[in-house]
Amino acid sequence: MLKKLLQRTDCLLNERQRYQFFATVLINLISIAHGIGVGWLSPILRKLQSADSPLEFSLSIAEISWVGSALGMGAVTGNIFMGVALNRIGARLGLLFIAIPHSVSISIKFKALKHFSARPQCLWILVYFAQSMEYLFVGRFLAGISSGGMYIVHPIFLSEISDAKVRGTFGSMVMLSVNIGILLGYILGTHLAYHVIPLVVLIFPLSYFISTLFFIRDSPMHLIRKRKFAAAEQSFRYYKNIKDIASSAMLEFEHMKHTLTSAAKQLDKPTLQDFFTKAALKAYGIAFVLLIVNQFSGLFAMVNYMSDIFAASGSTLNPDNCTIFIGVVQILGTYGTTLLCDIWGRKILLVVSSAGVVFSLSALGLFTYFAARYDLSDWSWLPLLCMSLYIFLGNIGLIGCFFVVLVELFPVKIRAQAASIAIVICSCFVFVMLNILPLCMANWGLPATMWSCAAITAFGFVFFVCCLNETKGKSMLED
Repeated sequence: MLKKLLQRTDCLLNERQRYQFFATVLINLISIAHGIGVGWLSPILRKLQSADSPLEFSLSIAEISWVGSALGMGAVTGNIFMGVALNRIGARLGLLFIAIPHSVSISIKFKALKHFSARPQCLWILVYFAQSMEYLFVGRFLAGISSGGMYIVHPIFLSEISDAKVRGTFGSMVMLSVNIGILLGYILGTHLAYHVIPLVVLIFPLSYFISTLFFIRDSPMHLIRKRKFAAAEQSFRYYKNIKDIASSAMLEFEHMKHTLTSAAKQLDKPTLQDFFTKAALKAYGIAFVLLIVNQFSGLFAMVNYMSDIFAASGSTLNPDNCTIFIGVVQILGTYGTTLLCDIWGRKILLVVSSAGVVFSLSALGLFTYFAARYDLSDWSWLPLLCMSLYIFLGNIGLIGCFFVVLVELFPVKIRAQAASIAIVICSCFVFVMLNILPLCMANWGLPATMWSCAAITAFGFVFFVCCLNETKGKSMLED
């Protein structure tokens, strides 16, 4: 029975796809590490604002907004570097690079770190030895560099090694892994001592670096562009698990080789004209709306401040326990994407997701509005329900499908460059949203903040229904 299951074409562990799945799992170890860094902030910020701060200082609202948004600033740096370097250095070196800001050089001893002369590898050492807000800011900035590079190289690499029928599943596993990390971050930040957490987290980037070094190869498409045809064939055989020398599946490789080499110069160096074709301009418009809705729906920013949101919602439930529950819901949402993305398609998931976000944010805003005026303690479970719906439905489409759709939108000749630019813009939006969300909640109140995010998402819902084309099954060699 197991043998029959493994022979099914939709099984991720079948003979053709098992090494693609293996590579996806390995490179997403860094996604888990990134998620821990995101989730860890939520319960820790509440502690750092209190008189029982684990450090020798506490943070103001303004300082919280800067520590939170430092991730976005670092992500822009990582985006730009990886966007410029990826076509030159290849995915394998790119994947190895993004481990550096998240790792610790073995030669650095903890006691040696006293000031800001610490090397970039010291993300979690900076957190460990934080003596002021600036240490946390720099630590988050370095985490952003790693995540910025990750969000460039992961979607492009996975799209180039995956079969079309499972590309959506593998691409959505990036956000599934991030959300697993976020849940771990919530749990670690709530139940472990502040200075223990960095020592636990370091396991993931170090394991990722070693795994990538020994088990990950450059994609065959990249190697063909570099005219390393023998290496490209080996890579193709590896990721498609082809052992027969004269396998009929190698016709697919020959087609890929012919397509890429017949226009290799244009693919390596697209002209300015290529960025202004009708297909490219249409893709820009769709991508821009996708970016706006992805970030200004608040789905990522609120994850960073989840404990503060529950504390301000009017619910009497424990904010940290609610946050951990939301972390579980978030995983279920992105897991749903991995199951449905290549069955239902991208468009329907985005439509359902945006509609669900509008409904749940509107309901949460109404509850917090009336909770400030009336005694709604008997309804304390309602914010948890609304936030659970918001996170679950948001992750099914707007989060889980985001990078999959973004890569598939652009014409092949400008795909890497256009996707890189789009993700840089996304990181700028991350910085803006992380910076302004705590200020909006403090100055506008939680209801107005929720309703503003719902209004933006409602626009996205209408746009997706009217203007978004399905990209499921699209070949990565076509526009």
